[in-house]
Amino acid sequence: MRLSRPAGVLLALALAAPAAAQPAAPRVPTVAVTGTGEVELKPDLARILVTVGTQADSATQAADLNRAATDRVLARLQALAVKRDDIRTMNVQVFPTPPRTRPDGSEAKVPRFTASHQLRIVTRDIDGVGRLAGEILASGDMTLQGIAFGLEKDGEADDQARREAVKDARHQAEILAEAAGVHLGRLVEIRNGAGPGVRFKDEMAPMAAMRSQELSVVPPATVRTSATVEMVWEMAPAP
Repeated sequence: MRLSRPAGVLLALALAAPAAAQPAAPRVPTVAVTGTGEVELKPDLARILVTVGTQADSATQAADLNRAATDRVLARLQALAVKRDDIRTMNVQVFPTPPRTRPDGSEAKVPRFTASHQLRIVTRDIDGVGRLAGEILASGDMTLQGIAFGLEKDGEADDQARREAVKDARHQAEILAEAAGVHLGRLVEIRNGAGPGVRFKDEMAPMAAMRSQELSVVPPATVRTSATVEMVWEMAPAP
């Protein structure tokens, strides 16, 4: 006995057969490059990182002492003409105090708990950073952790670095195309590059010994902002 296929199945097979027989579209050759751009600008602000640390035999006492010490620090900083909006909490912790060992190897008795309040201070008085850092060091409530110089409008520096990266990518692609005897066609892909070492803002300042109430701080002449971009062009034959 002979079985017949439904008409719908036969129609589907007939429509699919020509499509399966069509050859794949040829791959368009491309040139892909990674461009880099770097901008160096004079720093216009400094970020000072300090810690307010207190210790006590209970977590509550350590936190209360830290709160009082932080209030004194804020009052002191504002007396030094630091605006309240330029002081920001970065981290607050209360934790068991790590054991401390004396030079003879015996364990020293320390308060059971430590409270730590980390603050970031922003100042735009570049020439006065050393004086402010010296005042911080002279304070019994604050520990100076570091000073970094940066840019107020870092977004504009980022944009400028990206423009330079695009210029560099186009220049590389044009050189490669010329050497290969082809022309650049249309731009088909562009991606913002990413990875470690791309950004170099906030350069740390070397610090020397404190003289009187002023720390010798040498600001960098410039701070750098870098960017990378990945771009792909189609290749066209030379006319």
